[in-house]
Amino acid sequence: MGVLKPIKVKANVVEDQVMEGGEPLSPMARMFHEPDSNVYIIAMIGFKTQINPQVIKANLVHTLLKHPRFSSLQVVDDTVAGGLKWIPTTVDLDNHVIVPKLEPLNNNMDSPDKIVEDYVSNLSKTTIEMSIPMWDLHLLNIKTSTAESMAVLRVHHSLGDGTSLISLFIASTRKVSDPETLPTLPTVKKANSSTKSSRWFLGNNYLIRLWLVLSLFWNTFVGVLELLATVFMFLKDTETPLKGGFGNGGASASTSRRFVHRMVSLDDAKLVKNAMNTTINDVMLGVTQAGLSRYLNRKYGELCVIYNLILLDRSKMDKGASEKNNNLPQNIRLRATFFMNIRPSSGIQELANMMKKETLARWGNQIGYLLFPFTIALRDDPLHYLREAKATMDRKKASLEASYSYFMAKYFLKFCGLKLASFPSATTLWFSNVPGPQEEVSYCGHPVAYIAPSCYGQPNGLMIHVVSYVNKMSFILSVDESIIPDPHQLCDDLEESLNLMKNAVTEKGLL
Repeated sequence: MGVLKPIKVKANVVEDQVMEGGEPLSPMARMFHEPDSNVYIIAMIGFKTQINPQVIKANLVHTLLKHPRFSSLQVVDDTVAGGLKWIPTTVDLDNHVIVPKLEPLNNNMDSPDKIVEDYVSNLSKTTIEMSIPMWDLHLLNIKTSTAESMAVLRVHHSLGDGTSLISLFIASTRKVSDPETLPTLPTVKKANSSTKSSRWFLGNNYLIRLWLVLSLFWNTFVGVLELLATVFMFLKDTETPLKGGFGNGGASASTSRRFVHRMVSLDDAKLVKNAMNTTINDVMLGVTQAGLSRYLNRKYGELCVIYNLILLDRSKMDKGASEKNNNLPQNIRLRATFFMNIRPSSGIQELANMMKKETLARWGNQIGYLLFPFTIALRDDPLHYLREAKATMDRKKASLEASYSYFMAKYFLKFCGLKLASFPSATTLWFSNVPGPQEEVSYCGHPVAYIAPSCYGQPNGLMIHVVSYVNKMSFILSVDESIIPDPHQLCDDLEESLNLMKNAVTEKGLL
């Protein structure tokens, strides 16, 4: 269905639906109603048992609906800032919980995985009417290769960002090993004594402190300048098979998406992290850079064959790709809009307390973003991708780029209109990395097999979302199929890139 206009209400709406004053939507929430930013979060949650829909519906009243955003309408009111406000309403769960019967049609022999994948993809062709709270939950009782059943939670991004939503979901779960206890998320370890000594030394060396301050200002200045050039479309990424070049017109926020995910070993990622003295985020960025390079090298090789542009011996394609034997053009500009949570914490305990005591918790769309450049090239040493990604991320961390992007979006919304505040469409992809529970959890007595969140409605042809759960790390891809018709191949390239890094660490004796 098409995008419906917000419903209008007058001052004399039903009494039990009116919240005193009616809280206006935040500027960031309003931005997610723009045509190029009309984004939905879609979270695929696999379970190890069949779903009992009645149990799920009964528990929604005590979990999801405890949060006012999930039981409020978004209505037009010209008397409030931005013209939209939240109005509490009574939720009819029959309008929000869908239990379809998924069966092969016309003796179609497609696997259950493909049936589920098609179902979720078809959701991206629709929107949620604004005459009801903008979320729904689809319960799919069909066994796939990775789970016995699956729930698909679809939420309009104006209700909250990914960190808010995954925190709310996790706050609604309990450890399988201890059903009365909340799960825990990875935390940053406290600095050891040697690190504290280094900080003391740096804190008392004024030259080094001055250098760090100057670096912060310089990195921020360069980052903000690039942001502005990208927002105003002065600086665009190279048109590649991932961005929509070669005549297919690029990505559109209105096109449907396909969602695929691939689980890899979190222990393998930790092995590489510890050996290279980096972070898990650095490893995932390095793996992504390597995977994108492998994928694009193959695509450019296919284009060379199609258009007879190979000037060298075609047999080289069968000898394996290398730094000296590749099909990649020089100087590809390929950047990700990298989303970052700008809260001091993920807020799981706050949300758990809110549902118990009906207290307020940090919520909303408190996200900034930075532009992360991926170096697209083939490297004989797989660990070189990780070193490059770490160096780039270290520069980005030593800046205020993400905070400034959040500030700039709010400024543009207030003074320049929603159009300029939209997320940049000149980048090739969106990227996000969120830590999940360290222990196995259950929701309403249903043990969770995996968590795979993603988005649709964005103006880019590709989004890569990374989330951890217990001992697994999942890559979730949201792709425009007119640009990326083979997302499973890209998943293969990401998985193989991590394996190559792990093998390199082992062979070099870096453990």
